[in-house]
Amino acid sequence: MPASVGWVWLVIVLPFLGFLVNGTLSFVRPDAKRVVSAVGVGVLALSFVVALVVTGGVVAHPPHGHPYVLTLWSWMPAGSLQIDAALQVDQLSTVMMLVVTGISTLIHIFSIGYMREDPGYPRYFAYLNLFVFFMLILVLGASFPVMFVGWEGVGLCSYLLIGFWYENKPFADAGKKAFIMNRIGDFGFLVAMFMIFHATGSLSFVTVFEEAPQLFAVGGTTITLITLALFMGCTGKSAQIPLFTWLPDAMAGPTPVSALIHAATMVTAGVYLVARANVLFAMAPVSSLVVAATGAATALFAATIAVKQWDIKKVLAYSTISQLGYMFMGVGVGAYAAGIFHLTTHAFFKALLFLGSGSVIHALHHAFHATHRHDDAQDMRNMGGLRRYMPWTAALMWIATLAIAGVPGFSGFFSKDEILAMTFARGQEAGVFYVLWIVGAVAALLTAFYMTRMMLYTFHGPTRTGEEEERHLHEAPWVMTGPLLFLGIGSVVAGVLNLPAVLPGSGWLHHFLEPVTEGSTAYLPEFHLASATEWALLGLATLIAAAGILGAWNFLKPALLQPASLATPESGLQRILLRKWYVDEIYDALVIRPIMWLSERTFWKVVDVGVIDGVLVNGSAKTARAVGWIGSRLQSGRVATYVFFFVLGSILVLRALLR
Repeated sequence: MPASVGWVWLVIVLPFLGFLVNGTLSFVRPDAKRVVSAVGVGVLALSFVVALVVTGGVVAHPPHGHPYVLTLWSWMPAGSLQIDAALQVDQLSTVMMLVVTGISTLIHIFSIGYMREDPGYPRYFAYLNLFVFFMLILVLGASFPVMFVGWEGVGLCSYLLIGFWYENKPFADAGKKAFIMNRIGDFGFLVAMFMIFHATGSLSFVTVFEEAPQLFAVGGTTITLITLALFMGCTGKSAQIPLFTWLPDAMAGPTPVSALIHAATMVTAGVYLVARANVLFAMAPVSSLVVAATGAATALFAATIAVKQWDIKKVLAYSTISQLGYMFMGVGVGAYAAGIFHLTTHAFFKALLFLGSGSVIHALHHAFHATHRHDDAQDMRNMGGLRRYMPWTAALMWIATLAIAGVPGFSGFFSKDEILAMTFARGQEAGVFYVLWIVGAVAALLTAFYMTRMMLYTFHGPTRTGEEEERHLHEAPWVMTGPLLFLGIGSVVAGVLNLPAVLPGSGWLHHFLEPVTEGSTAYLPEFHLASATEWALLGLATLIAAAGILGAWNFLKPALLQPASLATPESGLQRILLRKWYVDEIYDALVIRPIMWLSERTFWKVVDVGVIDGVLVNGSAKTARAVGWIGSRLQSGRVATYVFFFVLGSILVLRALLR
């Protein structure tokens, strides 16, 4: 192991130290914002630098055959169960480590300006540092249990950050919803770990993935159930059908939190898990098809909802769900490098979009506050024409929009096209993959449309904020705009990491990740597209992006849009899309209300009140009282009576002993 790789533990420890320091300051010096900022951002910047050093060691001395494993201590030595607190460093974990630390550092810097006036400033940075700490454990853990610690840790931190303004009940409820829905998915992860240990006798990635080909039959029941259980965990953490409804509600947290959750950390954990366990999923073709089909369905379903949302953060939330669907479609068809590639490019342009929306919300909030208005600062109907007041934010968000829409030259074009191309290539094996490709292409069209819609209604047309409010509109300070600039650069250049095969210098990331994914190649068909076909797919992807953008530009009329307070209610299909296909209402009717009814009528009134309170608690109290009453009747206060019963008792005892 190169000496530089041995420093990987420091990447994790630094954010944890930031959590300890800022957590302490939140109690003893909540007004020490400069110290909080320096610590909160400094530990992440240092962590990113160390991650670069570690990655340099991996690039210079790539692990072949076995990843570098740094064992810190023996964690669970219990008979045949031997689990070490160990970190695994290989090509996949270094990519994730750089994405997490790099994007998180920029989000922390942005937070200095966005959260400056919040009284919970130290607590906010403490939670943010803790979030990154757990995410790094997740991506660097060398076994399923260590990964699960990070998996559950980011779930805890999402609850703390989504419900950060807990005095607001809907915000607190959103945090609880995220926490509970993730526990549903995590049940699948736990079941999968029990099954893996039962089958292999280990939970270490190296051991499990090496022994899997000898222990499991390809397409067998055991490996299929294990991978489906793992994917159940992924649907919760990465917001896929059916466990996706928590993610839009997670917009209740501060906007930088939304950027952190959506761009580089929690919601990408499921994609990382499938890519990490690529050997297991490649040996389970049914599970892989379920992953790909679920991803494609989620990509299209979420895109239809995003078309009609008015809350700028809700548009981006459903956009994230849709883009995660693309990533799962990629890893589901066996294009693991393509899925990680889209994860990487998405981290740049989605962080840029969320932080840019944060700048917009920040500006409108101050404008409305200055004029004592209480309109929704996140509703696009209250925006319009903001490019005149926020030119940097508008330009940079347009870059991110062109990237996510799949315009050639921007990073999203290359990563999304590779997923669609690999899905199309699998169609040569089975026609169902052609169906998935069509679904993905339609979702791409809708993506270009709704993202252009968001930009038009936010930055173009007349200003709908009000004449007095316009005077208070301004660009965000550079501590907020600066991170957007770096993310804008990444949104353009990140595509060079894995250019299509028909272009020179193609496939760098694919070749870099080969040592991690080579174990699955024996179970997957060879991806091959003729040059003419690949050029045709690139051209079609360009036409799809152009159709979505031009369609929105010509069809939508920002000048005719009314402010939210004057807008007429939607009806028909528009209302259905605005209400998100009524999925929350369906879940409420089919799941929540029956559980509440059962809890009230059975568990509360029968079990709790009747059995526990009535029989166990009150019943035992009444029994004790009755025994005490009987005993009290024997207490007459007469010595002669006591002597009589004493002698009588003695006689009875002696008689029993002498028999």
